[in-house]
Amino acid sequence: MKEKAKILVVGSNRTNLQLLTQQLDREGYETLSAASLEEFDTVIRGNKKIVLCLLDVSGFDQRIWERCEQLRKDKVPFIVISPQRSPTIQRDSMKHGASALLVKPIGIRDLKEFVNTLLGE
Repeated sequence: MKEKAKILVVGSNRTNLQLLTQQLDREGYETLSAASLEEFDTVIRGNKKIVLCLLDVSGFDQRIWERCEQLRKDKVPFIVISPQRSPTIQRDSMKHGASALLVKPIGIRDLKEFVNTLLGE
């Protein structure tokens, strides 16, 4: 049996995090979640089979970009999710290796297309 692709979902709002992971689970992906920088660090250190990270930057400080650098170093593609279209967030996302920047609210169909494209499905 083929192992499901593991997607790390990071966000400080636990309700949004749960909704996003539930949707991805319904699409057949295995999800891991982190609601703090500490949880993010623990998941990244302990799981080398992550194929993609969805990262909602809302509620995090500048240290989130250090984690993005770690994802880039580990060759894990990531999509930054932002509450608003901001030139600063767009610049920082691309500077630290993001594959894409999505602005909330995100349509499930759009998200699914981005995930499938990045995973080559």
